[in-house]
Amino acid sequence: MPFKRYVEIGRVALVNYGKDYGKLVVIVDVVDQNRALVDAPDMVRGQMNFKRLTLTDIKIDIPRVPKKKTLIEAMDKADVKNKWENSSWGRKLIVQKRRASLNDFDRFKLMLAKIKRAGVVRQELAKLKKESAS
Repeated sequence: MPFKRYVEIGRVALVNYGKDYGKLVVIVDVVDQNRALVDAPDMVRGQMNFKRLTLTDIKIDIPRVPKKKTLIEAMDKADVKNKWENSSWGRKLIVQKRRASLNDFDRFKLMLAKIKRAGVVRQELAKLKKESAS
């Protein structure tokens, strides 16, 4: 399986370390072999080390070092936010954030719901086994 996620202008990346952790950014220029100029609608354009970026499959069509307005229009046109939220990676991160925000009582209710669901599954499985045995 060939490599498909290249560092290129317009590549959407997820910040995996630092103060912008968890944000989606777009590579707008490559500074050198270790750093890129990144930008997002809700942050100030700046340099970021490639080690702090995780490349995604999403790529938008933008010129090199576009104005903020052009970048935002291109991201809206490419529907980056919706694509990310519908990807399995994005959904997984949303679930992780939701679980992290649960309080003790919510975790308790979740535990009871899981126990109840397991009981129902166990009963149905027993019914099916009994039907197939006879």
